[in-house]
Amino acid sequence: MHRLPCPTLSRRALLRGAATGFGMLAAHALMGAGSATVSPSPSHARARARNVIFLYMEGGVSQVDSFDYKPLLERHHGKNPREVMGKLEKTQFENIGTVFKSPWAFRRRGQSGLWISDLFPHIAQCADELCVVRSMTSAFPEHTSANYFLHSGLGLQGRPSMGAWVAYGLGSENQDMPGYVVLNGGQIPSGGMDCFGNGFLPATSQASVLHAQGGTPLANIAPREAVPGLQDAKRRLASRLDRLAMAADGSDAALEGALANAELASRMQASVPELLELKGEGEATRRMYGLDSSNPHARTYARQCLLARRLVERGVRFVELTIPMVDGYQRWDAHGNIAHNHGMNARAIDQATAALLRDLRQRGLLDETLVVWAGEFGRTPFAQGSDGRDHNEHGFSVWMAGGGVRPGFAYGATDDWGYRAVENRLEMHDLHATILHLLGIDHTRLTYRFGGRDIRLTDVHGNVIHPMLATA
Repeated sequence: MHRLPCPTLSRRALLRGAATGFGMLAAHALMGAGSATVSPSPSHARARARNVIFLYMEGGVSQVDSFDYKPLLERHHGKNPREVMGKLEKTQFENIGTVFKSPWAFRRRGQSGLWISDLFPHIAQCADELCVVRSMTSAFPEHTSANYFLHSGLGLQGRPSMGAWVAYGLGSENQDMPGYVVLNGGQIPSGGMDCFGNGFLPATSQASVLHAQGGTPLANIAPREAVPGLQDAKRRLASRLDRLAMAADGSDAALEGALANAELASRMQASVPELLELKGEGEATRRMYGLDSSNPHARTYARQCLLARRLVERGVRFVELTIPMVDGYQRWDAHGNIAHNHGMNARAIDQATAALLRDLRQRGLLDETLVVWAGEFGRTPFAQGSDGRDHNEHGFSVWMAGGGVRPGFAYGATDDWGYRAVENRLEMHDLHATILHLLGIDHTRLTYRFGGRDIRLTDVHGNVIHPMLATA
């Protein structure tokens, strides 16, 4: 027998000649008008929350001026802290003044009796919704690293943020909106947009940043073609060319993610303008949030909070709000004149934050929406100079509401000065693990293979804090 000639075929040539349908099927899932950008994924356990709204207080809110009442500061106000407090940790600027009492009075609030200061008169009225963590800690005393740590569980640039992890793990409930949205009130944090990045996770899990101050919310959101139907025709042509390229060259994760995002961007040209149109909101709702406030920063944050509610109504998994740009560049970073700094920032966010909690409750959404209020660290109980406070990562306060957490409850404690966490000390990985647990995700199983190992948001750390969870 003579051997028949059989030229060697490469894998690519074989797929091109015999299996074009595989690429077409993959492309169909991405390009189909009825498909979601990322399909909703099953959770590991029963979810208490479907969505997260993260109210990001960048700069470092002082715990001893907000949610952690320490009468000892009043008693020893003006004294040398080294004499009455003992050993002090190194601070960012080492400009240590005297023990510094809060400029705001503290009161017990609601039926729960939680201590909340007059800094937040509106949030104080929602005390019975709050689960306050008074023993939060961070591994970093400097803004950029601490911001990365808060968002990604690592104090370095380039890791996926928790919003990206949630979008990756649970997918999207709305084919016309991304799973992770950042509402930018004007303040880009130290560390920049990488605080909201998807890192090595697929491109479909990255944040879409909407500008909430007014004007154009997102680049290229308005259709460019004036002729009716022309843009849709161009999109269909691009989709056909993409399908041909995928069929010819085989599947590629980066290309698939780019194509999925391009299709989502096209659908967002219709969904985002509808989202931003607030005329359908009642006058009472608009007043409750503060859209009629004389304070322009309060109006900006009111719009952000109202948009956050509208986004979770539309199935967006993770919504993050940055703070407004108050009088130039005034984060909660009160190295001097804390009464002015914290007072301005509180007036910008207080009313709308409380309104968001009330609105979610009234609409039956709070039980399935986890609201998280947190900054990257706290501040010292002694003064920097005469009337400011330096960074303090050793013990500070954050709070959560709704979404399966225990309401009207305080967890953990700092020492008598509000300086160091001494009871039920929490690390950032514990906060992340608890947030994921409330969403039905086992933080040890949400992993992505990168750099030769399975990486997760909580790295090799983190525990779910069950005492903070509401009874089923």
